[in-house]
Amino acid sequence: MSVQTLERQKKNSRTSSSNIGLELVVNNQYSSSANYFSINNRRYLGNKYKLNEFIKKIISKECGKFESFADLFAGTGAVASMFQDKHLIVNDILYSNYICYQTWFGTEHYSQSKIQNYIQKYNTLIIKKDNYWSKNYGNTYFSKENCRKIGFIREDIEQNYSANNLNNREKCILITSLLYAMDKIANTCGHYDAYRKNGELNKDLVLGMPLIQKTNSRNEIYNTDINQLAKFVSADVVYLDPPYNSRQYCDAYHLLENIARWEKPDVYGVARKMDRTALKSDYCTISATKAFEDLIKNIQAKYIILSYNNMANKGNDRSNAKLSDDDIFRILKSKGKVKVFSQDYKAFSTGKSNIEENAERLFVCQCF
Repeated sequence: MSVQTLERQKKNSRTSSSNIGLELVVNNQYSSSANYFSINNRRYLGNKYKLNEFIKKIISKECGKFESFADLFAGTGAVASMFQDKHLIVNDILYSNYICYQTWFGTEHYSQSKIQNYIQKYNTLIIKKDNYWSKNYGNTYFSKENCRKIGFIREDIEQNYSANNLNNREKCILITSLLYAMDKIANTCGHYDAYRKNGELNKDLVLGMPLIQKTNSRNEIYNTDINQLAKFVSADVVYLDPPYNSRQYCDAYHLLENIARWEKPDVYGVARKMDRTALKSDYCTISATKAFEDLIKNIQAKYIILSYNNMANKGNDRSNAKLSDDDIFRILKSKGKVKVFSQDYKAFSTGKSNIEENAERLFVCQCF
């Protein structure tokens, strides 16, 4: 990615500051009958929500006071959301996550009443005509009826954005609401590598209002390769939560990525996946160590915090961690002084797991 492209993303992520959000809940300005949701109301592989208290405690103790926080494999944004008072830099290779970051961390002004009106309209829809989504996904992850509704809503959002009835953040908020509503009723175990045969498809699709906190006007939001981004951004604290094993996130969340991008590609196979070649991560391959070493070399920070579990030699080949402890220590020690903290944890995974003594570790590197 070019310097010009990164600068354009940076400019687009820092427009005008929004002063509406979670504080409106406190003032009872949300409708008492509204269906609302927060950033953590989503199933996601490797989600750190249940570890947030542990992570925040270690960062606060080891890093002291700081002004900026970068979460560069941000996933759902759960960790970044703990530092909303800071200048945030968030990034992920998946565009569906980038869309959600614009909702949770964006700075562009939006109309809450407008969002509410769209959501109320969408929740009353009954769509009889087939569309791209129902033709490709009907009675798989969702019922045919819900797929017609999903496809109609997503197309309507795009058309209203093109007609300048929605600004970029309003568009992102509505897509986020749709993504979270889909995740809540999807006929899966929490990801989209496959759907359940003979699963429950009769749940209603109901969009909700996101509970958005007031954001820092300096926030930066990116959707790019992390190793390229590290050359152009800096923060007091950089938090890294790379994929641990060979399971590609674009395979697990191809369906949400398709909705977010809305390019209507051909889809293939039983799981109805689109081409994901450009979304594959080196951190899920044998190139992980080389990529990690390059990343650490280029990071500009006072502290680097790495989340990584102890699965290097446990489970099956796909579950085994791609970075060895020896390589992690060697690479981080070339950058600064390293401490390690751990907590027992059973992560949300792609299947059943009875692996014992699974621990989440935080490697804290105080940079030279």
